[in-house]
Amino acid sequence: MRFGRIATPEGMTFAVIDEAGEVAKAIAGTPYTDPEYTGKEYKLEDVRLLAPTLPSKIVAVGRNYADHVAEVFKESAEHLPPTIFIKPPTAVVGPGAPIRIPDFATGVEFEGELAVVIGVPCKNVKAKDWKSVVRGVTIINDVSSRDLQFSDGQWARAKGIDTFAPLGPWIETDLDKFDFSDLPIKAHLTHDGKTETKQDSNSKQMIMNIGEMIEWVTQSFTLLPGDVMATGSPAGTAEMVPGDFIEVEIPGIGSLGNPVARA
Repeated sequence: MRFGRIATPEGMTFAVIDEAGEVAKAIAGTPYTDPEYTGKEYKLEDVRLLAPTLPSKIVAVGRNYADHVAEVFKESAEHLPPTIFIKPPTAVVGPGAPIRIPDFATGVEFEGELAVVIGVPCKNVKAKDWKSVVRGVTIINDVSSRDLQFSDGQWARAKGIDTFAPLGPWIETDLDKFDFSDLPIKAHLTHDGKTETKQDSNSKQMIMNIGEMIEWVTQSFTLLPGDVMATGSPAGTAEMVPGDFIEVEIPGIGSLGNPVARA
């Protein structure tokens, strides 16, 4: 099942999106319980997709791909193991919404990542039980100002600026259809009318798997329904500037595309 959030002439609502990605059936409540349909249906082309969840926080696992550690930090993952940081909910935008870069944020790069959406309140989850607390998966673009990241010495401002967490297009709840140990992740950057595939990697490059990450994160943080865990960026990230368009693609979920603009 796919859960999305849409803006309609009547307002915003959560909805179940059909497999073809053409029809949205509105539901009462949230995606974290069995859906109660309202009877209203919309063609997806007639509504606007929003970020599919409203997280209280985005907990991200950084430096979870060794090749990305090498390209950004110029050191090996043995010396710089995975770390945890948080992006605020105010950074979230949906598919098609612009990523707005303020003047003080320079060296801004995309990071296409698999994201996990939590379905129940959880704490101290064991790695083997991770699916019992997850509602589904989606895509996140962990937008980052590299200059701020290194000048500040910590990552809150560099990664937490408004619009620096595009999320979507929806939550895919059928976890069993994925092989999370072998999941392609791509990002395509359009600049001056030319599109190039910049990230072309696979989740098999992860240092920690999803279960290990959830166990590690929930040792410290209680996760709530709708919270998002970003699982780390593969190599291939690159700078993007106003006028560009970035699209992140993960098979079985879909694609998340956003234009880049000046704030």
